[in-house]
Amino acid sequence: MPSHPIFENPPALPRDAVVEALERALADRAHEPAAANALVGIALNGADREFVEHWCVQVGTRAVAGSPLLGLAGLCLGHTARRFGHLGDEAVALVHSLAARAELDPSDVDGRALDGLDDVRSFLRPS
Repeated sequence: MPSHPIFENPPALPRDAVVEALERALADRAHEPAAANALVGIALNGADREFVEHWCVQVGTRAVAGSPLLGLAGLCLGHTARRFGHLGDEAVALVHSLAARAELDPSDVDGRALDGLDDVRSFLRPS
């Protein structure tokens, strides 16, 4: 009987563990998988929108071109918009920038940034 992989959303890690995972990955790409789990975990399950947004912006502005963390940062900002109905101006501008880069060159920023932009457009409540 063939087995199928089971996908589970990662849990929100404690803040210090998130910061450590993200800073480590921004310094050394070998740590990107753990950082991706940390970022997705807080975007889907974290209670502090400002913390989630801050780290999505940090990753989205500091990760190197071609890093999968760039598209993921855009996607996670979309999740944050969906969950909380609000993003700051810097985060909204970053989502647009990452999506534009993804459209221009998917080897720079992957298409998940476009999904994030769709969520931002769909779920942000007018101020």
